[in-house]
Amino acid sequence: MNLWLAPLDGITNYLFRNSLCRHFGGIDCFMTPFMPVQERAKLNVTNWRDIWPKHNALKPTVPQLMGNVPAHFVDTMRLLHETYGYEDFNWNIGCPVAQVVRRHRGCGLMPDTDRVEEVVAAVTSQTPFRFSIKMRLGLHSPEEGLRILERMEPYPLDFIVVHPRLGEQMYEGTPDWDTFDEFYHLTHHRLIYSGDLNAVEDLVRLQQRYPDIQDWMLGRGILANPFLAEEIRGISCGDRKERFLKYYQHFAAELLPLRHERGTLHNMKELWHYWRRLFNITDEQLRHLLRINEWEMFFDTSLQLVASGSSGIDEH
Repeated sequence: MNLWLAPLDGITNYLFRNSLCRHFGGIDCFMTPFMPVQERAKLNVTNWRDIWPKHNALKPTVPQLMGNVPAHFVDTMRLLHETYGYEDFNWNIGCPVAQVVRRHRGCGLMPDTDRVEEVVAAVTSQTPFRFSIKMRLGLHSPEEGLRILERMEPYPLDFIVVHPRLGEQMYEGTPDWDTFDEFYHLTHHRLIYSGDLNAVEDLVRLQQRYPDIQDWMLGRGILANPFLAEEIRGISCGDRKERFLKYYQHFAAELLPLRHERGTLHNMKELWHYWRRLFNITDEQLRHLLRINEWEMFFDTSLQLVASGSSGIDEH
């Protein structure tokens, strides 16, 4: 079994990935948040800090790309290989964010089966690299995803990541596992499951339903509970509160020099929407924390919330 850290734009940058890896076990592979493909003349990949090899030495890492022009994928992948040595790439056709969809990217491409095939055909015929896609069931209808899977059968994709929701659902509602059953039985490609893996019980239930799947992608579940991969592996988590505090302080110390106070506050406020569950933080406590706009006060207040948080974290 392989456990992947899902790519979450604006959250799972290399600082987050490496801090998580240094303080918690169980994750096997990383996938980066997406980067835009372009024609070679416009590319300056030396600015792409998130995929610098020195920032990705702890775990195997697959850069994720976004775009819709076949030649741009070929140019970008070749340059990333020449510059950094990458040989594995993933294409995001699952992002449901409205501004991405409107630009005919991410999940906005799923109704356009011909364009999806054009990109895959270009990459697999013109480069020697391992290529994969990350998708949803469709943008508006599962028929979109099923058509893509049928078209992908002749191509040597490394794997396909599937999130069992439609793009128009965003992250709301229940995953459609009945439709995912069709995807599971239709394709010969290696599938990676992604979506709503929030507890060990979720994975056990899905392993029983999909026994041939060996790769599982953890996203918001591991944001809310950084011990999740260890729990899945059966690794003893020890003193969770003490370990979380060391992780939190280390991550903040790494983030602050690069993002400065304003950027660090933005990142941490987003993450506290997830971390609140670890300490049973009330809505009122969270609102108070998120209203603070001075970094030192925010950091001190968050440490106090951890220290006074429910002992439920140690019984998670």
